[in-house]
Amino acid sequence: MTEKNIAVVLAAGQGKRMNSQTAKQYLLLKGKPVIWYSLRAFEECPFIDEIILVAAEKDIDYCRQYIVEQYGFRKVSRIVAGGKERYYSVYNGLRAITDCTFVYIHDGARPFLTQDILKRAREAVCTYQACVVGMPVKDTIKICDKDGFSVQTPDRSVVWQVQTPQVFSYPLIRRAYDCLIEELQKGMGTVITDDAMVVERMTEQKVRLVKGTYSNIKITTPEDMAMAEQLQKI
Repeated sequence: MTEKNIAVVLAAGQGKRMNSQTAKQYLLLKGKPVIWYSLRAFEECPFIDEIILVAAEKDIDYCRQYIVEQYGFRKVSRIVAGGKERYYSVYNGLRAITDCTFVYIHDGARPFLTQDILKRAREAVCTYQACVVGMPVKDTIKICDKDGFSVQTPDRSVVWQVQTPQVFSYPLIRRAYDCLIEELQKGMGTVITDDAMVVERMTEQKVRLVKGTYSNIKITTPEDMAMAEQLQKI
């Protein structure tokens, strides 16, 4: 069987913390939309065969005309509508896939994805079937109670900050998301913050941590945008 790698790039978020009328993924960073950098990384990656872009339904035509066509992203095969929560957007992206070995789920608001990160992720997923990019934390982390008091200090050496891409065997991540959506439809509420969490909760598969870079930041606030502009100068 020939290996097929597909990237699902998420661009459906509204970015309310950015305090901008323009969604964060479409803000200009050194003259290009933030989402352009993520798409370029996958477009230039030799082992990525296809890109599925997940956008807000109202932005689909904009993405097609002013992102995909204007910048010539030939690997973008489909633009699908996102959902009201991140996990619904991921699920819509996964459902758009018909044939795939490994799927790379990436936040479009992370513009500093590199080819080295993608190579490390591919090596890990080929061996372990599930991996997430991240980095060991630099700061001491505190666990607090509901009143804001520190109750625990985990060992910093075993704590990572998680990034994207998060990469999985397609049958594994599809099965995990099918189970999650089924639970949600039954009214079984659950807090899900990333794709690895879905796999961890819905399957017995362990998820391998793979080093990214500290510069692989997600743009969420105006301060993040200022940092991204500085990183672009390096």
